[in-house]
Amino acid sequence: MKQYRVGVVGATGMVGQRFVSLLEQHPWFQLAALAASPRSAGKTYREAVGARWAMAEPMPEQAAEMVVLDASDVDSVVQKVDFIFCAVDMKKDEIRALEERYARAECPVVSNNSAHRGTPDVPMVIPEINDAHLDVIASQRARLGTRRGFIAVKSNCSLQSYVPALHPLMADFGVSKALVCTYQAISGAGKTFDTWPEMIDNVIPYIGGEEEKSEQEPLKIWGRVENGSIVPAVSPSITAQCLRVACSDGHMAAVFVKFNQKPTMEQIREKWSSYSGAPQALELPSAPKQFLHYFEEADRPQTKLDRNLENGMAVSIGRLRPDTQYDYKFVCLSHNTLRGAAGGGVLLAELLAANGYFD
Repeated sequence: MKQYRVGVVGATGMVGQRFVSLLEQHPWFQLAALAASPRSAGKTYREAVGARWAMAEPMPEQAAEMVVLDASDVDSVVQKVDFIFCAVDMKKDEIRALEERYARAECPVVSNNSAHRGTPDVPMVIPEINDAHLDVIASQRARLGTRRGFIAVKSNCSLQSYVPALHPLMADFGVSKALVCTYQAISGAGKTFDTWPEMIDNVIPYIGGEEEKSEQEPLKIWGRVENGSIVPAVSPSITAQCLRVACSDGHMAAVFVKFNQKPTMEQIREKWSSYSGAPQALELPSAPKQFLHYFEEADRPQTKLDRNLENGMAVSIGRLRPDTQYDYKFVCLSHNTLRGAAGGGVLLAELLAANGYFD
């Protein structure tokens, strides 16, 4: 596989730090540029991050000595890289404009941000589920007037547990509606217990904007490409309630699901255990060998035990049982800054690279 030079824009934040860590030993991607806000520009990455390094592993030495660029100086970043990961912390309209500037400068953008998730010709991809949506990039390039440049985004972190769990059941059994309650770790807010001590021994039953994303984004993922746009699906009906919990990493979801044709529990477990997608077929470097793991134990999945399955890139499912109002209920779990954020972004970039979108 060809080697690609990669930039991380928004490198000093928690997701940016995770990108830097994941790229240290990546077989395809070489970290070539780090960019952040003007207050970090001109400093070494070590100086810019300072005491805010939030990863368990030490800061990679190569990255530590790199001089941080100004993220708004698009030309300076683009000349060093073949594509960028974007994880900036800005207002949505500012992010939307910045990402389009990079794309129009013929630099592909793999975004962790929500600003372009609703843009009809921007694919929002969970690589095992809707890789066919990459086809819309041709239409996006036509709109932007670019040859190489485009934007692709990953979905909201909270979706990465329950959407993969529901997806293998849809074709044969038809999911008509789902009720989802998510229990989301503080790293999803870019925090640690040191920086957010109010979360210790606490649960906050509100995350601004999260419930709307959790209800609407799956419909785009399950939509179809038509006339140069992604047309969202009209079903299933999803209602969500999202809570912030005192956990460092891992987003859990309690899911209640109703089917058009009710399967047996054995059929559901078989669908989960046998499901795989494009990353597994292509043997991408970050792809889990088994995407979905089901646990029979009554007390699983658990964040401490199961969030790091297959380097944090697998989804854990357990407690499948009948429900009196819905057909079944279960619990699922994913690592939010690995599967859900930076790791999912790296996997999406691998999928794009394997299909020639960076060439």
